[in-house]
Amino acid sequence: MDLTEKTLSQKNVFNGRIINLRVDEIELPNGEKSTREVIEHNGGACIVALTDNDEVLLVKQYRYAYGKVVTEIPAGKIEKGEDPLDCASRELVEETGYSAKKIELLGEVYPSPGYCGETIYIYKATELCKGNQHLDEDEFLDVIKLPLKEAYDMIVRGELCDSKTICGILRVYCEKYL
Repeated sequence: MDLTEKTLSQKNVFNGRIINLRVDEIELPNGEKSTREVIEHNGGACIVALTDNDEVLLVKQYRYAYGKVVTEIPAGKIEKGEDPLDCASRELVEETGYSAKKIELLGEVYPSPGYCGETIYIYKATELCKGNQHLDEDEFLDVIKLPLKEAYDMIVRGELCDSKTICGILRVYCEKYL
């Protein structure tokens, strides 16, 4: 069965700094018509930075949409035309002050495929070098180091809820221990 939905028309509803919203009229596989609300986003990149002592660098920052402080791996929005690797490297330095001699792509995730076209690229950084943070003027965060095993245990206990963080840490943990 062909599961493809065909786009019949698109209407831009909102254009913002970070996202755009459009409503599409589509034809379903059975020939019926329906609509899809789609958030357009340039995508993001995140990075699991692992010290020589198997500690993960995490950032704690207030996330307005959730109304609380969230613990995450360093990440950021990919600028138009920017390579995801460059974004991940930039965010690692900006948010933590660390740079890495070795960075490898772990994969990509689709955080909310039901309504958003965002792709997040997940990287692993090793051979870290300490430098200085370069936070954006509207960015306030704390950097913490946790043993990889403790970060994994926090995921299991439900204490880390950010999807990219869960995916990245699990990928690195499985690669190392399973």
